[in-house]
Amino acid sequence: MDPAAIAGLVLVVGIVVLLLIGTPISVAVGGSSAVAMIVILGFENGVLTSAQQIFRGINSFPLLAIPFFVLAGVIMNNGGIALRLINAAKVMVGKAPGSLAQSNVAANALFGAVSGSAVAAAAAVGSTMGPLQAKEGYDKNFAAATNIASAPAGMLIPPSNLMIVYSLVSSTSIAALFVAGYVPGILWALTCMVVVYLYARKRPELKYTDKITFGQGAKIILDAVPSLALIVVVIGGILAGYFTPTEGSCIAVVYSLALSFIYRAIKVKQLPSIFMDATRTTAVVMFLVGVSSVMGFVMSYAKIPALVSEAMFKVSDNPVILLLLISLVLLIIGCFMDPTPAVLIFTPIFLPIVTSFGIHPVHFGIMMIFNLCIGTITPPVGPVLFVGAKVANLAIEDVIRRLLPFFGALVVMLIVVIFTPALSMWLPTTLGLVMP
Repeated sequence: MDPAAIAGLVLVVGIVVLLLIGTPISVAVGGSSAVAMIVILGFENGVLTSAQQIFRGINSFPLLAIPFFVLAGVIMNNGGIALRLINAAKVMVGKAPGSLAQSNVAANALFGAVSGSAVAAAAAVGSTMGPLQAKEGYDKNFAAATNIASAPAGMLIPPSNLMIVYSLVSSTSIAALFVAGYVPGILWALTCMVVVYLYARKRPELKYTDKITFGQGAKIILDAVPSLALIVVVIGGILAGYFTPTEGSCIAVVYSLALSFIYRAIKVKQLPSIFMDATRTTAVVMFLVGVSSVMGFVMSYAKIPALVSEAMFKVSDNPVILLLLISLVLLIIGCFMDPTPAVLIFTPIFLPIVTSFGIHPVHFGIMMIFNLCIGTITPPVGPVLFVGAKVANLAIEDVIRRLLPFFGALVVMLIVVIFTPALSMWLPTTLGLVMP
């Protein structure tokens, strides 16, 4: 058998078998890739080349943005910023039907816009909003489902670490991806709000009972302005060309840390534990990026992307059918795999296919991230699902039934995003980040 075919077989079978027996995905990808590399180049050269590929994969200036954005998110989660955004969301939603649940959605979108973390949003916002909704008579399972379903909006609204990873793999502009995520991210939140509205119409007793005067509301909004200003400072600075996304991530850390000290929500003695939390998350992401570089080398040698492309074009050469098929595959993959390794593994496979019939890499990136965001709230792996259920002290199976309407609505919105490229491309094109 051809060495390339053997290497491809070792890679695919190795990853599948190791995942089935519960091996961490980074170890499954790295171990299988290293063995496949040895098959190709022999033991000594295979080990040496694997090490070189890992170093090459993480030796990237844009990748430095990930640890700093992660650190900024951890600081925000501990620094009183989440609470101010939640209060601002409650004022903005006002007396809408199901206002507390609507506030949960808005708060997740706002927190995601400044932290970029769906898991952090589900934990920070859910732990605050859950008890309030229970007190006002909301079904606990529905309250948890609302929090879980709306949290991934932050993975689409920049800054987003997943967009940085996709940018690295696809050689796409980070600034263009950041801007492209705004409309789909807002549409994700609005979709969740529509589901909440339809639920609340049948439960007219679900009214927010706290009376907030105009003066109180204005004070709450003003109190949240410094936190929201982070979006303007970081994203605005990147788009204006004052600094790169990596430099912007450093500014996000300094800004959020200064704000947390001003709010007196963080003490100096807490910093080591905050840095350690951020380091753990960063280490996982960076190791995945490194071992995925080895996997990419093997996939290229074994011509796996070309084989997959050829197989899919045999099924159909209709772009609509192919996009739906790719989307279905990503939805299934998202149920079993964390978004970061999914982006690293499947971008090199699917991107050449979609670009062959005119789909822009930025639009495909948003489509891919939207797909994988749905996976984060889907069993059996969904990290946001597990965190949201844990924060609410509920079993996963109790929450799933209430999540079904959100699933349906978000899949419909996914199809809209896929087949309406302007939703992703209008802003980056208007701002000159993408050629029309």
